[in-house]
Amino acid sequence: MISFKNHLKTTLLMGGLMGLLLWVGSYWGTNGIITALIFGGLMNIGAWFFSDRLAIAAMRAKEVDDRTAPELYAMVDRLRQRAGLPMPRVYICPHEAPNAFATGRSPRKGAVAVTQGMLRLVDARELEGVIAHELAHIKNRDTLVSCIAATIAGVLAFIAQWFFLIGGGNREGGHPLLGFLTVILAAVGAALIKAMISRTREFAADEGGARIAGNAGGLASALLKLDAYSRRIRLVQPNPAMNNLFIVEPLAGGRTLINLFATHPPVEDRVAALQALAI
Repeated sequence: MISFKNHLKTTLLMGGLMGLLLWVGSYWGTNGIITALIFGGLMNIGAWFFSDRLAIAAMRAKEVDDRTAPELYAMVDRLRQRAGLPMPRVYICPHEAPNAFATGRSPRKGAVAVTQGMLRLVDARELEGVIAHELAHIKNRDTLVSCIAATIAGVLAFIAQWFFLIGGGNREGGHPLLGFLTVILAAVGAALIKAMISRTREFAADEGGARIAGNAGGLASALLKLDAYSRRIRLVQPNPAMNNLFIVEPLAGGRTLINLFATHPPVEDRVAALQALAI
């Protein structure tokens, strides 16, 4: 039931993004929207197609197998069989900050990575919960969902920049100030909706991961540890645009206005949702 609600929320939020795009289109004109869609679409399709390579390279991750990391590899293999997934590539990242991520444009191209800090911090049951969460992301094709959301949000941001450069809208008789406000509000709204989609996918992956692992306690315990340590040991990674990939927000902080654009829900909310599951 919770999964259905999370997937329904994602569908409604994606519809909201499309609605914003059409709303801006009514002021900007068909040609501008098509141009922005082509431009934004090509950029994000490229990012989606090479997402696994980009993320792995940025994190300096090293691939491991059943000889170099037998326990980790066997755990991933066991859990992916429960999830009904092909065996993903497995990586370890040379970072002290405990974290993990999954990437890949499809289940057959999936990859799971954990940091060295993660392996040192959590116990076997907690690590199972983390790995299962990442496998749920692969199973739900969240990389594709994120790419679509990023494309639409990016198009609206592109239009806002275009508006500043050349000024005015294309709507005949339209007031320039109204067009300006429309574009800016739509761009900000799209960024908010994109963040909300990312947070919804985290809730869905938490539930999916708990079901793959067979219990919610391991993941809940791991999230509490990761949240506490992420506030003390910051993850050094060169691309903040990758923040949505990780199991916890790499740049943790207090509840401020910026949290409206956070890619992850508060950990206490995620733990509460996990504790409410009947597994």
